[in-house]
Amino acid sequence: MTIRVTTLANGVRVVTDEMPHLETVSIGVWIDAGSRYETPHNNGIAHLLEHMLFKGTERRTARQIAEQIEDVGGVLNAFTSRDHTTFYARVLKEDMGLAVDLLADLLRRSRFDADELEREREVVLQEIGQAQDTPDDIVFDMLQERAFPDQALGRSILGSADTMCSVTRDQLIAFQQAHYRGETLVVAAAGHVDHDILVRLVDDAFGDLPASRAGGFEPGRYEGGMVRADRALEQIHLTVGFPSLPFSDPDFYALNVFSTLLGGGMSSRLFQEVREERGLAYAIYSFTSPHVDTGLFGIYVGTDPETVGDAVPVMGAQMRDLCATLDDREIARARAQLKAGLLMSMESTSARVEQMGRQMLIFGRVVPVEEMTAKVEAVDAEAIERVCRRTLADHRLTVATVGPQAALPDEDAIRAAFLD
Repeated sequence: MTIRVTTLANGVRVVTDEMPHLETVSIGVWIDAGSRYETPHNNGIAHLLEHMLFKGTERRTARQIAEQIEDVGGVLNAFTSRDHTTFYARVLKEDMGLAVDLLADLLRRSRFDADELEREREVVLQEIGQAQDTPDDIVFDMLQERAFPDQALGRSILGSADTMCSVTRDQLIAFQQAHYRGETLVVAAAGHVDHDILVRLVDDAFGDLPASRAGGFEPGRYEGGMVRADRALEQIHLTVGFPSLPFSDPDFYALNVFSTLLGGGMSSRLFQEVREERGLAYAIYSFTSPHVDTGLFGIYVGTDPETVGDAVPVMGAQMRDLCATLDDREIARARAQLKAGLLMSMESTSARVEQMGRQMLIFGRVVPVEEMTAKVEAVDAEAIERVCRRTLADHRLTVATVGPQAALPDEDAIRAAFLD
């Protein structure tokens, strides 16, 4: 990688990975302002703001925004997470200036038209309804809320119907003005990009932003517990979560190897035992959900309501046994999976931009791929055992489930399956 970083006078950081052999460039504006910067009363405002910025500016209508990017065959989109909001474009190399101009127009000159706000409010309400109708999506929101109750980190990114109906135009503008600041903003580009030209474009577009953010986020406080949603479905969707590690933890890479061993692919312990050997589920996997200050590790399974009582003790036994029966060949395979996934992602300019933007906000630097792969390679049985002990040491399990509940073991039985 040929990484260059320039920090403007107001704190905006510009980071590029120049790949001159390509014909395209991906550009992303990463903002350190996701849903965890919200209050209970404006929950969902970061996501609604992301939508509204596409609904017309002082220079372009919403239709013109869509037409101008597609006139050159480009892509323009955005997404909101709990930690960050991201706007991104991918265009041919000669259209980089247009992409920066469009992104700056969205972020600096949106009109927040009242009629557009009412229409987009309805769109987000539809999105909330769709999520509620998708059990293998909503169960993760339930898990997050139960793990981190009564705090921003636990609330839905989409917000609720009540908060969406109450958010005003002035609140949207105030949220943007408070959090879209120089020190919170990273512009990342990968592909056929000239760093110095991009710096000039970004300075013209964002160089006059106020530097300092007004307010931070509430630190995450893990609590755990169980939440159930009894629904007449063909399957029961079950997630089991544990307090876990932030991005900066020295055991972060060992945690990812551990998760890969347990439920990260077709050769993983959970897949082989629960699906292949016993036929108890179609979908089963483990996952990590790190943040800057905390994290969540978990397992998801979708299974027949009548067999969930059989699946839970098998899942718990596989997790406990992994800590005691590590095999060097398994560890090497898990490390190879992680390394290959990382290196394959480097062949995508969009993935490179995503990685650079996120790392600049989290670490203040781009972590070289060589450093990441070396840390993966350094993970050994001792590190995995340590992560396993750390994960199982806190008995505050989190369980979230959607579907028929009759055969589901109670909270104490689930805890005993994993922790005893």
